[in-house]
Amino acid sequence: MSTSRRPQPALVPLPGARPGRDPERAIKRGPRRVSAEVVAATQRDRLFDGLVHEVATRGYDNARVTDICRAAGVTRPAFYALFTGKEDAFLAAYRHGIAVVSQLMEHAYREAGPDWPDAARAALRTLLEVLASVPAFARMALVEVDAAGPDARRERDALLASFRRFFADAGPGPGADVDRDLLVSTVVGGLHATIRSRVARGPIEELPLLLPVLTYAAVAPFLGSAEASRAIRPVRAGDSPSIAAPCATPGEPL
Repeated sequence: MSTSRRPQPALVPLPGARPGRDPERAIKRGPRRVSAEVVAATQRDRLFDGLVHEVATRGYDNARVTDICRAAGVTRPAFYALFTGKEDAFLAAYRHGIAVVSQLMEHAYREAGPDWPDAARAALRTLLEVLASVPAFARMALVEVDAAGPDARRERDALLASFRRFFADAGPGPGADVDRDLLVSTVVGGLHATIRSRVARGPIEELPLLLPVLTYAAVAPFLGSAEASRAIRPVRAGDSPSIAAPCATPGEPL
C-alpha cells in the first residue's frame, strides 16, 4: 500500500446536501444569459437534490415527478429533457452520489498509511461520516434503493462488489479451509446490513458511533481479535481530520 500523499478529492456535495431551491443556483435572467449547457447542469443538480429529499421523506413509491420538480424549482418539461422518468432520475442521482462517496473512501483508505487495519478503519469512518452528514442521501441510497426497481438493486449489488477492493490488502484469513472470496463477500454484506439497519431506524446522524464494531467486524476475520481490538480505537482529537465533513452542508434530521 502506497504512503505517498495524494491530492484530496474535489469537494463535491452529495445529492441531497442542499435544498433543490437553493438561491445560489437560481438561473439569473437578463441580457448576459448563461449557456444552455450550464442551465441543464444546474437544473440536473437541483433535481438530484429535490429527488433525494422527496424520496427520503415520502418513500420512492410515493415521490411523484411533480413533487420532485416542485422541490427543485424546475419545470416538468425541463425534468423530462434530462431524464426519461423517475427511475432514470433516481439511478442518475444514485450513481453520482455513490461516485462521490467512493472517491472519498478511496482517498481516506490510501492516506491512512501502510497498515491495512488503519486503512480499513479510515475508509469506514469516512463512509459513516459522509452518510451521517447527509441523512436524506443515506436513506435514499441504502433504504429506498430497494423499492426503486431491479436496475437500482443491480447498481446496489455492483457497489457492494466494488467494496471488495478495500480488502485486497487484508490478511489471508483464518486458513485454507475457508474460501477467502466468500469471506470477503460475507463481511461486506454484514457491514452493509448493519449500516442499512441503522439508517432505516435512525437517528442517521449517529452512524459514526458504529465505527468500533464495524472496524472489528472487518478486521477480525482476517487478522484475529487482538489486531481487531487494536484497530477499534475511538476517534480522538489527535487523529487526522476527517475529509467527509467538507463534502456536504449539514442537513436537517429526517
